Amino acid sequence: MISFALHNLRHRKASFAGAFLALLCAAALVCAFGTLLETGLRGTVSAARYAGTPVIVAGDQNVRETIRKSEDKVKVKAKPIAERAWIAAGLAGRLREVPGVTSVVTEVTFPAYLTGESSGTAAEPGASASQVSPPVPLLGHGWESAALTPFTLAEGRAPAADDEVVTDAATGLRVGSRVTIQSTATPRVYRVAGVTAQALENQPTIFFSTAEARRLAGRPGLVSAIGVFPATDVTAALKDASAPDPAAQAPAAMKGAVAVAYTGAARGPLEFLDADKSRIKLISLGGALGGTSLLVAIIVVVGTFALSIQQRLREIALLRAVAATPGQIRKMIGCEALLIGLPAGAAGALLGTGLALWLRARFVELGAMPVNLDLVVSPFPIIVAVLATVAAAWTAARVSARRTARVRPVEALGDAGPGPARLPVVRVLAGLGCVAGGVTLTIVLSTLSSEAASSPVTMLTALIWAVAVALLGPVVARILVAVPALLLRASGAGGYLAAANLLTGARRLASVIAPLTLMVTMTCTILFVQDTTGHAAAGQLRDGTRAAHVLGPRVPTTAVEAVRRAPGVTAVTEVLHTTVRIGLAKHGAQAVTPAGLGQTTDLGVSSGSIGLLAEDTVAVSEKLGFEVGDRIGLTLGDGTPASLKVVATYTRNLGFGDLTLARGLVAAHVDNPLSDTVLVAGSSAAGLAKALRNFPGIAVADRATVVAEREQAGAEINYVAMGLIIAFTAIAVVNTLAMATSDRAREFALLRLVGTTRRQVLRMLRLETLSVVAVSVLLGTAAALVTISAFSVGMTGSALPYVPPLTYALIVAGAVILAWAATGVPARFALRGRPADTIGARE
Repeated sequence: MISFALHNLRHRKASFAGAFLALLCAAALVCAFGTLLETGLRGTVSAARYAGTPVIVAGDQNVRETIRKSEDKVKVKAKPIAERAWIAAGLAGRLREVPGVTSVVTEVTFPAYLTGESSGTAAEPGASASQVSPPVPLLGHGWESAALTPFTLAEGRAPAADDEVVTDAATGLRVGSRVTIQSTATPRVYRVAGVTAQALENQPTIFFSTAEARRLAGRPGLVSAIGVFPATDVTAALKDASAPDPAAQAPAAMKGAVAVAYTGAARGPLEFLDADKSRIKLISLGGALGGTSLLVAIIVVVGTFALSIQQRLREIALLRAVAATPGQIRKMIGCEALLIGLPAGAAGALLGTGLALWLRARFVELGAMPVNLDLVVSPFPIIVAVLATVAAAWTAARVSARRTARVRPVEALGDAGPGPARLPVVRVLAGLGCVAGGVTLTIVLSTLSSEAASSPVTMLTALIWAVAVALLGPVVARILVAVPALLLRASGAGGYLAAANLLTGARRLASVIAPLTLMVTMTCTILFVQDTTGHAAAGQLRDGTRAAHVLGPRVPTTAVEAVRRAPGVTAVTEVLHTTVRIGLAKHGAQAVTPAGLGQTTDLGVSSGSIGLLAEDTVAVSEKLGFEVGDRIGLTLGDGTPASLKVVATYTRNLGFGDLTLARGLVAAHVDNPLSDTVLVAGSSAAGLAKALRNFPGIAVADRATVVAEREQAGAEINYVAMGLIIAFTAIAVVNTLAMATSDRAREFALLRLVGTTRRQVLRMLRLETLSVVAVSVLLGTAAALVTISAFSVGMTGSALPYVPPLTYALIVAGAVILAWAATGVPARFALRGRPADTIGARE
């Protein structure tokens, strides 16, 4: 059978090119997403600043929970915290006493922003959001920690006064320059006393005097890390020295986190705190999208092989007529699939490696992945992609050939026309099973209220509905094309022919409707899920914000006090966003100043009173299931535990977070205590600008501007990754339609011989294409709407999703253009020759 398969491949290159292309794209997607998954699982983050320090003692960056499964089986789970855990500065003295330690260096790390030079590059205070130039982000340290890297001076000297700084070589500043720095306190003008000879990639650094750095960090008695330089292996001794000191008399808030010694590869994630979050994101993204792309690939490849085999019914019938058995036919088609799948899988896997590199570059550019997290390129994703592609090809070929191989020769010769009136029982049962699965998943999806839980279920639900359409395609096609067929009968010769083809070619129509429906379903689901969440969050933010003006970003307390004193100001609310954990579950939270909160914000309180908010209480979203009076044990951003009493529940969690805390409680446990935004009731933009004249870089925006920015934010990562799957389905649409149209060359020639003009044939084809697109858009939209409505019920409480009309119109237009190009171009090539030559030509 291999020789027959090779013969078929040589002489039917055009028919098998479509299957090869589909498999190639499938392998590329599986390999790319598999590489991302492996990077999340095995990738390491290289240390930059700490690369020259053998041991770093710092706080434990995880919250841990002990789970007792039985008396003898105990499991400890750990999840990363969002902010840096600080440790007691006094620990440095204990570490110096450890035998074998030659040097100990303390460090404080905090964010700083270069907002301008004395030459006048600083933004005008109180400018609108569109006028404020973005500040340059830096990492601030005390000069004593320069020895960790180590940094050396290229020119100038170390900072000797509190108003002096040393910048790294990447900033481009010169000794003597005067710069405005906004850190965790009021902006201040500093003089550049020195410039280092070194600079770290993607980590611009600025050094302050030791006393100034400690003041700006705002953590008295604490440091972010301690570098240890031992002469010998002192790991065990460091572990004992890092243990909590039971005799410490410092206040509970200042004792710091549990200290841990980090060495080797563990130093990188400590330096780049977002690394673990990025790895988790890659694991979920790679796994979910890898599985999605594989399922999409199976749907596409099965459809492509089914169409390819359908086009060869007469050839297979002749083989049956010369005594070929059904088993031999199936074996031949299986060999063809293997001969196509192996090279397509290998080439696609190599292409997928390059695609993974491109994805990594895009993720780094979007800030979703640290530059120091190197992509793991190994044989495993390549092998998996090749095996998955070959398995998909072989399975698709065998499934597609199942009925064809068993048909009798005479029936097969007659079967090359309109196709059977009934679907196989197995296919009908599988289709009905997918419908039942779609209904079940839709119900489950409507109960999920977190994006992390609902996202994978959303894509799976949309795929199951698309598979149901593919399996029941011929039946669905016969029913849905009846209406356009009736309308087309009265529209001339081209319309009459199009109607005839629509009514008699249900099997062929089903093979082209399936990928079109899949493309519309996937595209609508991917885009409108994000739009639904963003629109609901923006709506809650718009309805819940009573303040007329919003200030930001990074507003210091002194600027807030100046605003409070501005004429006409009736209420000011400082807002600081963070992440907390209840148990191990992560929740977004906002920390606000309680005074005057009712005048600036309406959280949609459903029970209790937001006026009781204090440092020992909390307001929560009603979706969390707590009631007023309950006590919640949670972990703040830097790992500090807190027990708070619930004083209110509210409904606008998408706009304001799952929890609302007092800013006084949270500010001491985040890396940057400056307010992200400040809500101001009363006054005018001009009055606020005047009050902020001494605070460069703070923008004054109205509520509409902030809401518009919120609606547009946050979906770039998913769009980049899921866009590849949309592109794959678009390629499959073009591929399938082109194959189906090219196979009709003899039909077109016969129409020409009986007097149909070339123009009438093309019009017939255009009307058919428009009818097929209309049916596919209808089915795809229905499948997507059912899925997105269920998602919306769970996430927003409303069954009405948000569908931007312009975006939907562009999706429909894209489907029309793709279908028109994929049918029109092959048809024009098919109509170029003389009809008699086309009918007499060999396939």
